[in-house]
Amino acid sequence: MDHLQNVMGYFDQQQPLCAEHDRISKDLYKEFGVKAGLRDENGKGVLAGLTNISDIRAFQYVDGVKKPADGQLLYRGYDVKDLIRGSSGSRFAFEEAGYLLLFGELPTQEKLEEFCRVLGECRTMPTNFTRDVIMKAPSHDIMNSMARSVLTLASYDPKAGDLEISNVLRQSIQLAGIFPMLAVYSYHAYNHYEKDGSMYIHRPDPELSTAENFLRMLRPDMKYTELEARVLDVALLLHAEHGGGNNSTFTTRVVTSSGTDTYSAMAAALCSLKGPRHGGANLMVMQMMQNIRENLHDTEDDEELEAYLKKLLHGEAFDRKGLIYGMGHAVYSLSDPREVVFKGYVEQLAHEKGRDKDLALYNKIEHMAPQLITEERKIFKGVSPNVDFYSGFVYDMLGIPMELYTPLFAVARVMGWSAHRIEELLSANKIIRPAYKSLGGTHEYVRRNERE
Repeated sequence: MDHLQNVMGYFDQQQPLCAEHDRISKDLYKEFGVKAGLRDENGKGVLAGLTNISDIRAFQYVDGVKKPADGQLLYRGYDVKDLIRGSSGSRFAFEEAGYLLLFGELPTQEKLEEFCRVLGECRTMPTNFTRDVIMKAPSHDIMNSMARSVLTLASYDPKAGDLEISNVLRQSIQLAGIFPMLAVYSYHAYNHYEKDGSMYIHRPDPELSTAENFLRMLRPDMKYTELEARVLDVALLLHAEHGGGNNSTFTTRVVTSSGTDTYSAMAAALCSLKGPRHGGANLMVMQMMQNIRENLHDTEDDEELEAYLKKLLHGEAFDRKGLIYGMGHAVYSLSDPREVVFKGYVEQLAHEKGRDKDLALYNKIEHMAPQLITEERKIFKGVSPNVDFYSGFVYDMLGIPMELYTPLFAVARVMGWSAHRIEELLSANKIIRPAYKSLGGTHEYVRRNERE
């Protein structure tokens, strides 16, 4: 690190060259009809593929006119709201959704029990892997630790590069079983070696659900309430999949299309998800909420709160980016179905945890922010809270440290990634290679000794 600090001066001097030669004007995107971020000015995504796995609906046609509508999220054609309602009383809502995503149909009770048994048997890692890999280089960036561990797991798999679907399924379910362990153990290693905390390495129980095991492994006493496990189970189900166009899922399909192995594809997806524009949104919500509490004299004063929200929009407060985090979505218009169904569980947990005052603040912002954003910005569709607005609050009530918020997202999304990987292997069979228009022109070569 000292060596890096010594040479930083060189990189600081070279930075203007990158700015001069690598920055492309937004006007040129419009001039050449290139859709930045693969989305048009109205936020609609470029059609880049076909999928049977999930669907996101945010509009409806009335007399041939496209109008915003309450959002729907469908897994294999089933509304996630129905999946959650139908699993009432079950400890395995997430696992049932995982089966549906991977195999394309709802499981019978017998098939779900068998799937949960296999997943439970997969909650094991190679001998001494925790000591030799996870604890060797602890980091506050748990996502990096997980990606490193996933790539290392390939070394223990004699069929790592085998693309037979049965083998890819085996690898996918094994990783789904291991992801909670990678996340929690990486956190405990970091907490012990970097923050001088205590080290807990609790073994998962193969009889428990993913949500139950996550709480069991994270907490010193391994205890949790039925409501805590249910809320986390629902959160995992709602984050398990979100269409083929989100960044990490599209990354999975792009990398898969090259013919690479499952471990490389999942590591790439992890690296995509860790970006703050993708998986880190609930962290920004939590930091924003803390900033609001610190700067308001009375969080129950509507006028004071509204004035501060306007400061956020004007780039005069918090990170000065002009955003109210947790509001709006790239696809949904009037409502995010994940937020709608999740909020009922948020309220139950807030009551159990004695966090009603915090919940009231969230509710006020949920009602104020969309109206303020609509007044301040040119909006092509409705503005509503997204699932990230409440998910960080839930994780905080569950005692989950912020370092694990995005890794927990990965624990859920690995099911969706795996389903899309299998669909890509079975259906596309062609490398994804989009086109870029070059603006570089041509230059006459100048000999080195003649350059100024």
